[in-house]
Amino acid sequence: MKQDHPSDIVISGIGQIPAGEHWNLSLRQLGTAALKLALKDAGGPKPQALYVANMLSMNLSNQAHLATLIADAADLTGIEALTTEAGAASGGAAIRQAYLAVKSGYVDCALVLGVEKFSDKVGAELEEALATNLDGDFESIQGLTPAAQAALIMKRYMIENDVPPDGFAGFALNAHHNGAGNKFAMFQKAISKETYHRAEMVSDPLNMFDIAPPADGAAAVLITRRELVDAALDRPLVRISGSALSTDTLSLHDRVDPLEFKSAAHSAIKALAMAGIPNSEIDFFELHDQYSIFAALALESAGFAPKGQGWKLAQDGSIGLSGVIPVGTFGGLKARGFTGGASGVYQAVEAVLQLRGLAGKCQVVDARHGMIQSMGGPASTTVTHILSK
Repeated sequence: MKQDHPSDIVISGIGQIPAGEHWNLSLRQLGTAALKLALKDAGGPKPQALYVANMLSMNLSNQAHLATLIADAADLTGIEALTTEAGAASGGAAIRQAYLAVKSGYVDCALVLGVEKFSDKVGAELEEALATNLDGDFESIQGLTPAAQAALIMKRYMIENDVPPDGFAGFALNAHHNGAGNKFAMFQKAISKETYHRAEMVSDPLNMFDIAPPADGAAAVLITRRELVDAALDRPLVRISGSALSTDTLSLHDRVDPLEFKSAAHSAIKALAMAGIPNSEIDFFELHDQYSIFAALALESAGFAPKGQGWKLAQDGSIGLSGVIPVGTFGGLKARGFTGGASGVYQAVEAVLQLRGLAGKCQVVDARHGMIQSMGGPASTTVTHILSK
């Protein structure tokens, strides 16, 4: 069997629905809507496999067996279908599973769907569900939540690196500035530094704008080989030139340095090596900014800033659309909304729009290579992909 070069694996179709509170739509309705858009964008091929990324459907929607549910609803019964769960990194992990399936030659066309519905539960029930992504024996059982954990990391980072109280404001300002140009974002309005400072404290030092808001959503991509793309699709092809997944300890207290996201660094290094490019050739970075501190540590892990200096890139404009390394070009998780296991698939859709030159107000000029990175927990699982025009 012929083994294809990674550059032959392309994303031929994309689809997404607006992130937000979809009280009137079920998981299957959200998922099938995005799925059908991706199939239409790709010219209507029949996929042989469906990989559904989801984090909390069993906790929030009382629904297991999600991939088969979606396949049935989308008239795709008979194909291989399974659900991929890796916390908030589920979307990136599902893309990797599809990439490997197509690259192996055993699957010609694989569909990836990320879908999440947070609005089925609210308040304490939602917090309890989110806490299942921590170590149940040693963290969540003690009452720790993901936001409280991120706050502890951020506080230590600020103390060790002499970060001023407004040191992370630039991440929120950049996200909401970019989100204003994204019609699929939950929040489409820029904010001022004064607005950031007036925001309610959620878990010191994290305020409301340091935390991505939970959002219902669904996004899908179709992955296939270059030679199988419909010749009638007259547009730039976007290939997956690098793909890597890495893990670290689940419990934060088991790490030598809680301010070092090793899995993020390892997956970025591997993906860049596979793509055959240095990080200096990356034109934009869709990182996992579920919390502001995660954005700073992701920039450091990917080699865009020295250790302890990632926060400064948000202060000097380096992460803006015309900066040295544009970040969250469509608003990231902060403005688009944190769509749980679907987040990584939204990132892929947005990166494809950038590389096709169809990003509108969010466009990075002459973008040729983009890095997308999904994290589960504080980089307990990290998936990095390099997409290239």
